[in-house]
Amino acid sequence: GHTDTIVLGILLEGYNYGYGRYKRIIEKSNGLYEIKEATLYSSFRRLEKAGCINSYWGDETQGGRRKYYRISSLGKNEYELNKKDWEFAKKVIDKLI
Repeated sequence: GHTDTIVLGILLEGYNYGYGRYKRIIEKSNGLYEIKEATLYSSFRRLEKAGCINSYWGDETQGGRRKYYRISSLGKNEYELNKKDWEFAKKVIDKLI
């Protein structure tokens, strides 16, 4: 789905913890798109199971532990394929509407 592609695109910017990626999605869309946290974490689980991202626990000494995510080479390939599919679909829809 588009959510997974959005998450992969955000992770291309660099690794970060889950809530940091949540805030970045809102920031990058200028507040026009706000993903639900449950949807975001479901996407993380799906993408990790598929081998598109990797996660690891941070070693923070203050506050709660954070789980960090980074995109894998498979994830980069998946992102490019999904982006091409999206661009094609957008082109077709633009012609039809």
